[in-house]
Amino acid sequence: MKKLIIDQTTNTPKVYLDPDENYFKISGESRPEDVRTFYTEILNWFEDYSTHLEGSGERKKQLAFDFDFDYFNSSSGKYILDFCKQIASAHSKGLDIAVRWHYEKDDVDMLQAGSELSRLAHFPFDFIQKVPS
Repeated sequence: MKKLIIDQTTNTPKVYLDPDENYFKISGESRPEDVRTFYTEILNWFEDYSTHLEGSGERKKQLAFDFDFDYFNSSSGKYILDFCKQIASAHSKGLDIAVRWHYEKDDVDMLQAGSELSRLAHFPFDFIQKVPS
């Protein structure tokens, strides 16, 4: 399975989905002009990846997905929710998956957004407060 790496721009987040390193992270700002095209690639990749794991002996290793957004618009939020629902579905099929939602200490909106996505996806997130650098 190939990794999916998309470099961050001023409007799109960095996407790093690497099954060889077992490292999965989306971070930065998400407000792409063509949100459907941007997130469809990610959704398709994960669908292929979870299908691959279901048919292999690799399904027992834990996968952890880190979401570390500075900002995302409502259009992105819909696709982020779709991705979280895919993760929940894969988990219900026996894959060991954790979602870690990162947020700044004073960013109540981002914490609430993660809580709402967790609730809507019917999947518990781990909430991680970022440590100031």
